[in-house]
Amino acid sequence: MPIEDWIHPLLKHYTAAPQWVKSFVGTAYSAVPVGIRYGRKAPEFLDEIAITDPEILRRRAGEKMFALLDAATQHVPAYRHLRDVVTSPGRTPSEMLQAFPLLTKQELKASLEDYVSAGLPESMRMATFTGGSTSVPMKLYWHRHVTRPKSFAYNGEFDRIAGIGDRDVTLALRGRTVPGAGQPGQPLWMYDPIKRYLHLSSDHLEAEHMPAYMAAIEEWQPTFIHAFPSAITPLAKWLEAHPAPATTARIKCIQLFSENIYDYQIELLKRVFGCEVLCDYGHSEGAIKSISLPGDSRYFFWPLYGHVELIDFDGKPISEPGVLGEIVATGYDNLVMPLIRYRTGDMAMWTAQPNTLRPGFQVVDRIEGRLQEFLVCRDRRLVSICTIGAAHFEQLADADRMQFEQHETGRATLKVISREDLPANVKTALADGIRKKTQGGLEIEVVRVDEIPRTRIGKHRLLVQHLDISSYLGAAHIDNEERSEL
Repeated sequence: MPIEDWIHPLLKHYTAAPQWVKSFVGTAYSAVPVGIRYGRKAPEFLDEIAITDPEILRRRAGEKMFALLDAATQHVPAYRHLRDVVTSPGRTPSEMLQAFPLLTKQELKASLEDYVSAGLPESMRMATFTGGSTSVPMKLYWHRHVTRPKSFAYNGEFDRIAGIGDRDVTLALRGRTVPGAGQPGQPLWMYDPIKRYLHLSSDHLEAEHMPAYMAAIEEWQPTFIHAFPSAITPLAKWLEAHPAPATTARIKCIQLFSENIYDYQIELLKRVFGCEVLCDYGHSEGAIKSISLPGDSRYFFWPLYGHVELIDFDGKPISEPGVLGEIVATGYDNLVMPLIRYRTGDMAMWTAQPNTLRPGFQVVDRIEGRLQEFLVCRDRRLVSICTIGAAHFEQLADADRMQFEQHETGRATLKVISREDLPANVKTALADGIRKKTQGGLEIEVVRVDEIPRTRIGKHRLLVQHLDISSYLGAAHIDNEERSEL
């Protein structure tokens, strides 16, 4: 029986332990064979990942979709009324899927047990919570002995694509709390020998702490980086101002996770580290997953992980390239709590360019981030924070961090962390630039602040949106807890 799921609740105790305990226990555990740690499902997922024939992928995806819909309509209360959809002849799995309603976060939170299978014992449920977007996280159930082995297999494949080997150390800036960090005499880092991660505290990214980070980096000599974009950006800016060629040249690839990723961040990382920057898209719900590939910055969705749809603001499917729509996910394999046509709140557009690297994969040009990451202009137009371009303005080159906040239509505040207040002419130039980019739709007030809080798991949000986006888009699945987060 796999042991990873059973000991996972002990992770917080392992993380809080002194470094010598982590070194001893983690080294011993890392030697346990994968089959014992994750069970037979991990090799099965690795075999799926190895399939490259697009026809086999298409057929296998259809089989997995049918198995999911069949199990859901038999055992999940919310889907039992759709049993005829699955049992009636003449429909393909894709056609069956379209008969299922879209599922919103509000609906899931309001009647969670209606979406849990009665056909599996409670011992197969593994409770988890969405981590980043709500002040009151949403409870979910993973499928014990399935969900975590699946994550292990796909994350491991992403590492292999990046080039990470068995002996490589990875620098991790992904929101992990470092016990004691900031206390006198305590390090700002910890080392986890299980995954060979050098974790740096995401709570001490100011310039005065960078020498301590650099000392840890020189001691452990990581060759790869896993990071939230907002967490690695301050380190990259510091390295650009304080070059350390031996350190930056050692990095072979950077992998970015969890947050919206902006072009200026990619450009900065490539400039400082001189290596490939790859991006991962996924979520705690575990329904879909995509990555970018070396030489291609688009997002490629794993076809046997889950099924992806794009819908417009009226809930209608989008098939043509270049049209922005919301990502809808149907996750395979989790039969404890199937998520079928689940509205993620994330935005993307299908690519118009040929997919020659991974035939059989669904591909989008970029993922624009959540619906909350749109500013509302005075004429009710929505402007993506990705494209507004404030992060590119040379006037903010020396700023440590920035964040938009909006309370009323057509107006927003741009909060900037900097050592000194910005001169009046710089504030005017920023306001004029944003007014021009929004065709006169948005006025901003620039203010200097001493602190911009991160989310509870260490993420930085470029926009805190207090307006009810649903009133502009008809997207009622965005709830107040998500909008008031952080």
